[in-house]
Amino acid sequence: MLKKKECVAMLLAGGQGSRLYALTNNIAKPAVSFGAKYRIIDFPLSNCINSGIDTVGVLTQYQPLVLNEYIGNGQPWDMDRTFGGVHILSPYEAKQSTSWYKGTANAIYQNIRFMKMYNPEYVLILGGDHIYKMDYDKMLQAHKAANADCTIACMPVPMEEAPRFGILNTNPDGSIYEFEEKPAKPKSNLASMGIYIFTASKLYSYLEADELDPNSSNDFGKNILPNMLNAGEKMMSYTFEGYWKDVGTISSLLEANMDLLGTAPNFEVDDSNHVIHSRSPLAPPAYVEGEVSNSIIATGCEVEGTVINSVIGTDCIIESGAVVKDSVLMGNITVKSGATVNYSIIDEEVVVDEGAVIGACKEEAVKVEGKTSGITVLGRGIKVSKNAVVPAGEIIDKNV
Repeated sequence: MLKKKECVAMLLAGGQGSRLYALTNNIAKPAVSFGAKYRIIDFPLSNCINSGIDTVGVLTQYQPLVLNEYIGNGQPWDMDRTFGGVHILSPYEAKQSTSWYKGTANAIYQNIRFMKMYNPEYVLILGGDHIYKMDYDKMLQAHKAANADCTIACMPVPMEEAPRFGILNTNPDGSIYEFEEKPAKPKSNLASMGIYIFTASKLYSYLEADELDPNSSNDFGKNILPNMLNAGEKMMSYTFEGYWKDVGTISSLLEANMDLLGTAPNFEVDDSNHVIHSRSPLAPPAYVEGEVSNSIIATGCEVEGTVINSVIGTDCIIESGAVVKDSVLMGNITVKSGATVNYSIIDEEVVVDEGAVIGACKEEAVKVEGKTSGITVLGRGIKVSKNAVVPAGEIIDKNV
């Protein structure tokens, strides 16, 4: 008898993440560091294994090297399986035709053979750029109980933010009667989280039809979901009650990191009932001799300066006389004596030399208009020279 999996997950991790600017120049958005010892992709991968889903296809395209190496054989997430496990799926040359992934639906379509290899009854579609903890099995049970063709996870958002999302308009029983992609005048505030469960046979048929449509943009939100709704398929909403944040912008990424410092309810990464796993580098315990308040300091750090309200990743050195405040340091960063870092995100392997000033205090920085809402961003591997000044809101990806 053919072995099978009840549910296979497909994780869309190929996006360029252009709104993260210098942070995604050389890596895919899901590989961006988060919360001192994680990467963004740790969250959906950990959610899968915590939900009993051990077969995950990770669809990569843009700058996949760091992501591929990080995922490896899937062992940190208990996904090094002989049947199933985690698989990196990049575009490949096929006999009939070949192309880059043209949209979310086309990316999944190009990997129909991978899904069918496990003969699943259900397929879970996930994005790779959200920070949240969720039990997908509860959503799957709701999908089965309703005998639905597609179930969409959603959550209420403030009405003024609703035009940024795909909005679900639902009946009292939770069934969806209308799906509006980023409506100017939304009728409800139930926002799609970009998490879908499909009955597998339905998904395959709609993906195949979509691929034959020359006018389609090959997108779930714009094409697949409206087509299913128009055809009268049974589509259900599943309301999620918990912490969820799309970290696709500089300000939302900083905000989510700061939420770890206790400002957000329902957001604990070290919950023993729902562990967020990561491929953490081996490092000795942090050595702290300076002043640290309301901050996270990862292993391997040496702190002799002052750290306030900040998230400091693995192997960072904050020398005596240096000050880091309201900032995220992603890892392997040296802030030398007399330097100050304010309201900034600094990518890995950066050196801030003596006396340099990065950003401005939060109260002043938030007044700066621009792409990053006053947050200063330093890209990976750069060096800031002695006494150099990087103003609030600047995005720097070359040595200063």
